[in-house]
Amino acid sequence: MIFHYICSPIYNYIYNYRLSDNYQLIPIIHNQIMNKLITLEQAVEKVQDGMTIMFGGFLGVGSATQIIDAIVEKGVKDLTIIANDTAYDEVAHGKLVTNHQVKKAIVSHTGTNKQTALQKNEGTLIVEYVPQGTLAERIRAAGAGLGGVLTPTGMGTIMADGKDVVTVDGKDYLLEKPLKADIAFLRANIVDEFGNMVFLGTTNNFNPLMATAADYVVVEAEKLVKVGEIKPEQVHASGIYVDGIYVEK
Repeated sequence: MIFHYICSPIYNYIYNYRLSDNYQLIPIIHNQIMNKLITLEQAVEKVQDGMTIMFGGFLGVGSATQIIDAIVEKGVKDLTIIANDTAYDEVAHGKLVTNHQVKKAIVSHTGTNKQTALQKNEGTLIVEYVPQGTLAERIRAAGAGLGGVLTPTGMGTIMADGKDVVTVDGKDYLLEKPLKADIAFLRANIVDEFGNMVFLGTTNNFNPLMATAADYVVVEAEKLVKVGEIKPEQVHASGIYVDGIYVEK
């Protein structure tokens, strides 16, 4: 069975879809499933100085470490990174901080990366601390096309400095604005050829949210499977957001 489906917000093309054996819609271009597989070099070729990049992971768990190593080697600088944390000095995107490739980090935690504190105190790194739940909601807001989220978290503290306050039913909330990136680098345990992702255990963390909130999304896959091998109800993040799939070596 063939379906016609317009995916203009993501790809600006009209695709044909067919129904797989387990009732997943599979995109077809010129009678072939679209090829999203890329090399490590292609995964980082769009990364340029001054970009804003999201990195999935929690202290390196669920982070695209092979891609990050390639970014370190590429030597781009003045990056703004959005992540749960700055990992460790020599782990995941913490290496970018250690290598002085980051000018600003938007994170909820930095205590495990000594270089973050050192560079912050030296004035060479800007750190914007965001409560973890607020960080997740700001990313989700960008992915959902919202203008922001209202939260009481941070009211009456330095976290409220310079932010708009909105009163709803007599209660004050901070307006937290969306966080969006030029590129998001994710890591998933199982990925099919369309980019549908499965995250095992705590590797889930920020990865699904970040998939929705960047102009260009690359997933580093531990294991690649055929479309249809992942049951629809097991998909944690849809491949519709994914532009490139790099399979770990």
